[in-house]
Amino acid sequence: MAEGRKQPTVSSGIAGLDEILRGGLPAANLYILQGDPGAGKTTAALQFLRAGVEAGERCIYVSLSQSAAELQAIASSHGWTLDGIRVEELSASEAVNGGADQTIFQTSELRLDETRKAIESAIEEHKPHRLVYDSLLEIRLITGDAPRFRRELIGFKAFLATRGIVALLLDTQTSGGDHNGEEIEGIAHGVIRLDKTLEEYGSVRRRIEVSKMRGVAVADGYHDMAIREGEGIVVFPRIVPGVGGEVVKPQLIKSGVETLDEMFGGGQESGTITLVIGQSGTGKSTMSSLYATAALQRGESVALFLFEERLETFFRRSEGLSMDLRQFYHDGQLVIHDFSPNQVSPGEFGQIVQRVVEQNQTRVVVIDSFTGYLNSLPHREKAVLDIQSLLKHLARANVLTMLIVAQHGLLGQNVGIDVDVSFLGDTVLLLRMIEHEGRLRRNITVVKKRHGPHDLNVRELFIASSGVTVIPYNPLPET
Repeated sequence: MAEGRKQPTVSSGIAGLDEILRGGLPAANLYILQGDPGAGKTTAALQFLRAGVEAGERCIYVSLSQSAAELQAIASSHGWTLDGIRVEELSASEAVNGGADQTIFQTSELRLDETRKAIESAIEEHKPHRLVYDSLLEIRLITGDAPRFRRELIGFKAFLATRGIVALLLDTQTSGGDHNGEEIEGIAHGVIRLDKTLEEYGSVRRRIEVSKMRGVAVADGYHDMAIREGEGIVVFPRIVPGVGGEVVKPQLIKSGVETLDEMFGGGQESGTITLVIGQSGTGKSTMSSLYATAALQRGESVALFLFEERLETFFRRSEGLSMDLRQFYHDGQLVIHDFSPNQVSPGEFGQIVQRVVEQNQTRVVVIDSFTGYLNSLPHREKAVLDIQSLLKHLARANVLTMLIVAQHGLLGQNVGIDVDVSFLGDTVLLLRMIEHEGRLRRNITVVKKRHGPHDLNVRELFIASSGVTVIPYNPLPET
């Protein structure tokens, strides 16, 4: 291929996968789609062929393992049809009538030969642009050994190449790893793997990996995916923050409470991440509502992602502090996503946040609570690493991101955080609560601010129906 010329591609039928592939599958090649039963191979294959139909291409589904009725049932479950897709039903185990009576040829060789002829005949008759071959398991069982299986694949690849067909061959993986995968990966132009993991609690986790793709600098590694009714497979490419582009001068983002802004040296800076850390009842969510209200009143867009508090509870709590956010929500200036536990994977969450920020030119993002988000995931330590890329992306988009982090323990006893996330924040706002003379007192301190000066003094925080007040801290008298 000449330097500077991009290899022509075809759509996989899955938008997120095309993004991982930097545009789509390189045309006129053979690809392997691997995955355990139930991983979504047939659904992905149908999406691949439907994309071909939409592009005006002839498409054929050669099935050695499923009937046309079964394929139609899968398509119907998503509201699709097989219109424009030719389904060729073959049976490798019954390709030869009376094969057991043959004495010159081995039954397996005869079945393999007849199966190959039937497939090639169907291709010659319909002359497809795209082909799905379902599945290699049946051919592997007929050939019986790795060398014969490899020769069969090489011959089939050559047959397809002379006709310019883009072929997707489905293969079932096993945990034992004795599927002779090396010869498949060596022959195929690309290998895509679908991974399905059932955690001890919650829904199944699905991921996709492009383990090989010749001539394409793919976004390697695992990417989260889901199978949705009416949509089929949806892939959420892992966010990779771009290199620093145009330097944007940070803007001071104020809370609307002058004494609080003074603690940050005049206000918080856009393009930074703030951790609001405290125990239950210290006012963490109130801080997020405060900054959200001030930004909305300035005409800026705000996005809130709730993992613990219900939407109505959030509105009522804010209204109880003289912060009415309902109208901003109804007008679309305030975007709120209310997630249930285990509802969203890290990859999907990152895509949702990215889309909201880009579509609404959002200036302030609040995740309340980040602890609730981590608790909804099976591997919290890995989730912290996943979200680093999202936070860097938001910072480069000049967004102020506030993460609400809950501490366990009450009134200063046994205070701690299950997962260390302090390194994520450019700014750390610590809220505490102490007891004095039968009354609880809230303290507020800026313990860290990477950019610019900040106040190190401890101040007292008052939360009342009239609003939020921050005053110099009056220490307890010595006894």
